[in-house]
Formats: sequence, structure tokens, C-alpha cells
Amino acid sequence: MRVLIVEDSGVLRDSLSQGLREAGYAVDSVADGKRGLIHAQTTDYDVIVLDWMLPEMDGIEVVAAIRAKKLPAAVLMLTARDSVDDKVRGLATGADDYLVKPFAFKELLARVQALARRRHNQPSPMLCVGPLAINTDARTATTLQAHGPAITLSLTPREYALLCYLAARTGKPVTRAELEEHLYDDSSQVFSNAIDSAVAALRRKLDAAGCPPLIHTRRKIGYVLKECEA
Repeated sequence: MRVLIVEDSGVLRDSLSQGLREAGYAVDSVADGKRGLIHAQTTDYDVIVLDWMLPEMDGIEVVAAIRAKKLPAAVLMLTARDSVDDKVRGLATGADDYLVKPFAFKELLARVQALARRRHNQPSPMLCVGPLAINTDARTATTLQAHGPAITLSLTPREYALLCYLAARTGKPVTRAELEEHLYDDSSQVFSNAIDSAVAALRRKLDAAGCPPLIHTRRKIGYVLKECEA
């Protein structure tokens, strides 16, 4: 999943970027509203974390422009404004959620996770495909065994993000370009075979955990996650 942070405080911006990357998100960050809007228009973000008080354009102007252009990203508004009227204004303008500063990072992470699920019409934190069960709150992937205990996969953050992205679109082919856009941020060096290599590594780990083939190649398109290949 890919997140944009629009925050003029360098300390907070860097802290949020690091925390979200450690949680497996691809993260871009900018320090003013105009650049935030440009990024939102040129990249398909899952969630935008948007400060209210920004140089160039404030958060209210940015979220209004995002909604006017019908961009699909979910927006989490950050602000020190805690009055009911301010919250109502932010939500009425188009923000999906509202978090008052100061806040604990784990609360922001929980809200980002919830917004990402909503963005992709995933009402439950559980994603299940055949014997594979993914808990997006606990950030675990487990294969259920007919005989014996379940096996929890040991995945890198990027492998986990790849698995989640495919699982959220179970049965729907996903292009390599779409996977690159959602799994890698502007700071990443992406090689031409990066997606194919990540899929191959994930397939090996699923196979080692006793999982039947779930990730299928769609020639000249990309990949699809489904329980069985027709």
C-alpha cells in the first residue's frame, strides 16, 4: 500500500515516514500543500496523511481539490484544532478521518490501516484465500493445515505488502505497473524484474508453508491471486 504524507514539520514528517515504512507501507512525503496536491494528482495513493496548517495551500484547500478532482485516495487529516466545528469542517470538506495532535503513532497506524481497507472495500481485517489467512491488523499471514498446526509465514515488509495487495483483489488480475506503483515509493530504486523477483520469493515461502499454488501469472498482464487456476 502506498501513502503520501503532507506535513510541514520535518521532525514529524520523517518520524511518520519511518514508522509507516517499517510497517510495510511505501511512503512519499512533502512539506507543503501545493506539492501535496501535485503528488496526489500524479500517483494513485491508498491513503493521504494531510496536515491542516500547511504553507502554499492549507489542508482544507488540498482535500477540497482532491475531492473536486474525484481522486480515490482516503484522507486522514492531522491538526491541533480539536473543536467540534473544526472536525465537522474537515470531514465535510472531504476528509475521511481526523486525528488531533499530539497522537500516538500506533493510533495513526491503526487509522491508516482502516482507511486502506475502506479504500479497497475490505470491511474485515481478515483476508482468506483457500488455506491462506491474512490478518491485516496483526500483519500476519498464516497457512492452515489439514493435519497439524497452522504455519505463520516469515515475510519481509515488501513481500507482506505484495501478498496483501493481491489478496485484496482476489480473482482480479493486477498489472506489474500497478504493483510497482503501490509497493515502491519515490525513494526506491526499482529494477525491471523487481515485481517478478518478489512474486517468485513469495511463491517459494507459500510453497514451503504447505500452501497450494495461489499466485498465478497472467501473460503480458501481471498476476492474480486465486484459490485454484482454471
